[in-house]
Formats: sequence, C-alpha cells, structure tokens
Amino acid sequence: MNKFYIYGPTKLSGKVNISGAKNSALPILFATLLTENIVEIKNIPKLKDIDVAIKLLNKLGAKIKKSKSIYINPKNIDICCPYYLSNNIRASIWILSPLLARFGYGIIPLPGGCAIGTRPIDLHLFGLRKLGANITVKDKYIKASVSGKLKGVYINMSKISVGATLTIMIAATLAIGTTIIDNAAKEPEIIDTANFLITLGAKIYGAGTNKIIINGVNYLNGGVYTILPDRIETGTFLVAAAISRGHITCYSTYPTLLNEVLIKLCEAGADIKTGKNWISLNMHGKRPNGVIIRTSPYPGFPTDMQAQFSLLNLVASGVSKITETIFENRFRHIIELIKMGAKAKIIGNTVLCYGVKKLFGTDVVATDLRSSISLILAGCIAQGVTTVHNIHYVYRGYDSIEKKLKLIGANIKLVNNKLNNSN
Repeated sequence: MNKFYIYGPTKLSGKVNISGAKNSALPILFATLLTENIVEIKNIPKLKDIDVAIKLLNKLGAKIKKSKSIYINPKNIDICCPYYLSNNIRASIWILSPLLARFGYGIIPLPGGCAIGTRPIDLHLFGLRKLGANITVKDKYIKASVSGKLKGVYINMSKISVGATLTIMIAATLAIGTTIIDNAAKEPEIIDTANFLITLGAKIYGAGTNKIIINGVNYLNGGVYTILPDRIETGTFLVAAAISRGHITCYSTYPTLLNEVLIKLCEAGADIKTGKNWISLNMHGKRPNGVIIRTSPYPGFPTDMQAQFSLLNLVASGVSKITETIFENRFRHIIELIKMGAKAKIIGNTVLCYGVKKLFGTDVVATDLRSSISLILAGCIAQGVTTVHNIHYVYRGYDSIEKKLKLIGANIKLVNNKLNNSN
C-alpha cells in the first residue's frame, strides 16, 4: 500500500488554486443520466471518487470524452449498475433516482464509502417511495421500479440530509406534478446541483433554503455547466497555514461559502482578507488560539472541517473543545494524533483539546478522507519524520494534494509499496 513520508517541521505558505467541489461533481455527474442529450461539465476535480463515477457511467453505457471538460452522452443507458465499482463509493446511491425517473426501473448495489459511522440510506429510499417507487433491498442490491412515472408529492424530511435531498430533487425533476421537499438541506452543493439541472431545463425553486419546490418536466436538454469551487479544500489549506504559522492565498474559491470557517479562523488569531474569488490568511508567525467548534448542517460549521480544526486545536494555545453532531465515530484521527504527542480526551461526541507546542513524527494510519488530510498536515508541522499509511483515502477528496502541498512548502514523499503476490 502507498504511504507518505513527511519531514517536518515546515511552514506552509504560498499560493494555491482550488479545484472543483467533489460534493457537487458527484451528484451532477450521475444526474446527467436524466437526459438523452450531451452534457459538458467544467471544473471537474481529479479525484479517485470522480474516476470511479466516470467508470460507472461508462459501464452503464454513457459515452464519455475527457479534455479540459468532461463530455457525457447518456443516450443509451443500462439500468443495472455494476457491483465491483459502485461498492467503492457512497455517491453511487445517486445513480438510482435518475434511472428510476427516466426509465421507471433501476438496480444498484448497496453503496460503499468511508468508515465514519452508519450513514444510513433510509431517507433516500423514503423519499423515492413517497414519489411512488416500489423498492426492495435484497442480497446487497437495491431494486426500484415505478408503474408509469414518479408523481410529485409533499415530502417532510424527518432529518436534514444532504444526500437524501439530492436524491429526491434529482428524481422529482422528471416526475409528474409538483414535489415539495420540506426541511431540505441547504448546502452550496445542493444549490450547485439544482443550478445544473435548471441549466438543462428543470424547474427548481428554493434550493439553498429549507423548502425546495420542483415542478416536474417531461425531458431535459443538454448543456454546459461549471462546478463551483471546493469549500472544504479551501478550508483545509487555510488551516494548513494557520497551524504552521504561515501565510497563504487561496484562489478560484468563493469566500461566501466559508463564513463559519472564516469566523473560527479569525477567533484562532488569523488575519484574513477576502476578494470576490480569493481568500488570504496570515498568522504573522503566531501560534493559533484554541476555538470551540460544534458541527451542524449548513450554514453551520461543516463536519468535513472537523478533523482539520481538531488538529488546529491540538497545537493551539489553551484548552478547547469540538462537538461532532453529524456523524458518530468521526474522532479516529484523534487517537493517531495522540501518538504524535497531542493531548486530548474524547467524551461521547465531544473531544477536549489540550494544546501542545510540538508534535513529533511517528507512524500513523488514516481511516477516512478527512482524517487522512489531518494526519498529513500534522506531519508537516511535526518534529522529525511522519509516516502516514492508508493514504488512498486522501485521493478521494483532494485534487493533486501532494503537488499542492509541495508548492506551499511541504517536504513530502510518496512511497509506492507494490504488493508481492508471489508465494
């Protein structure tokens, strides 16, 4: 398995260009299955999950051409999704609703993904059933069908769910009549996906609020769409500068998507300046202050920034705490950081952070996407050599991460350990 050797400590400073948002790109790629026409998508990040999504679309019958953009022709599509690919990413759940909406039938394997809690799909299936689908789950497969077409309905979500909101919104685009999603997720990636569908001719109103209204249409056209910048990648690089007492400017990003993150970075002592499509953070050589974090659905503090801020708090001045309200089992990185000299105490869904002045290089193991980047950044500021194992996770969510980190001063080396299959 591949691993990183990271030599520290280093100050992470410089300029970085932010890639397109993974959490928009995946549902948008799968939503192209709604149309029979060619779609061009710009600003697609180069990620492992994106590669899997494109392979899935290809296996389903879509013709795909890659250049600076990705061109997708989904005219001739199969309704059965291959297990060996879809089991690798959780986002494969978004294949079901466009197949159901367009063809009235779809089969997908139960989705895979990171080990950060149960992340049930019950709300996805609840929404599709409300729209009229008959669904069975058997032998690790989900089978869905509808007599005729899906029909618009009022759906009150019992819990805010980004994934389920997307599933229902995508399916309702071709349903008969009007669908209302109440208690909908408000994330920017919901808005981005809605705007993509609107570009193709969908009638969607209220994306980004707690009530989304979808008036079903008979068909969607082709079109050209540009994915918004990745707010989590942006926040990660800002934290990288903050923990190393550096100075960084992130370009091709939207500051308005990061209000809560920027507020907490200011509380940590960062000097932040913003423009229309850039953010600058300067610590002026100072150690950050610990901050109190409580994750919550957008526009609250994002759970996908929790691991990075855990690291910040563990090297900051004072005692601080982070409470995780979205996923259980998302503090595994804390155990690894303790190996590096961090001082922390986990109490239920809260971690108390006792800031230390130094971390020390050692062997650590990533268990999910965001834990992997927190351990990599920890290695950048630690004394000595840090070896990060299971780095395949980081390629699921960070485009050209090794190259970008080197550009801002990281001393990082990829080690490729090929498996020996001989007996």
